Amino acid sequence: YWRVEGGGMNVSRFQKLLEPITDLVSAEKMDTALAEKLNLSFPESGELFNAVERACHDAIAAGWMCTQGGEGRRFGRIIEPCEATGMLSIDVVDLTNIVGPHHRHPSGEVCMVMPITEGAQFNGEGRGWSLFEPGSDHSPTVTGGEALVLYMLPAGKIEFT
Repeated sequence: YWRVEGGGMNVSRFQKLLEPITDLVSAEKMDTALAEKLNLSFPESGELFNAVERACHDAIAAGWMCTQGGEGRRFGRIIEPCEATGMLSIDVVDLTNIVGPHHRHPSGEVCMVMPITEGAQFNGEGRGWSLFEPGSDHSPTVTGGEALVLYMLPAGKIEFT
């Protein structure tokens, strides 16, 4: 059901795969209720969550995702804010035992945490959804190994401090 047919994964297919998620995120207020809805609608053991995770690994292997940065911190914006994503930007980072650059979320941030190393955590949370409300800030931190984090920003807004 969540398989995107025809050839390998590309940006267009990736955007289509994310559509149920971006539709929900873009329609809701960035708060704990949204985090709960994401966990219920797209659980970390569910078909869509697993399909997105596979697509990220396939895209990294194909060389078009996480193309910037270096050892321990690879990243890249995959999709700019657009109507198809409800004006959310989509970025994916591959972090290994690192404290990333401190930043603020003017409009909030939704993160899909996909540990590669069993037990790896993103800001103290394991596999699943993490939400930062508007005005919040943090240094993205991965402990216990390596993790992929897909994050969505309303209007692509992020302020590095």
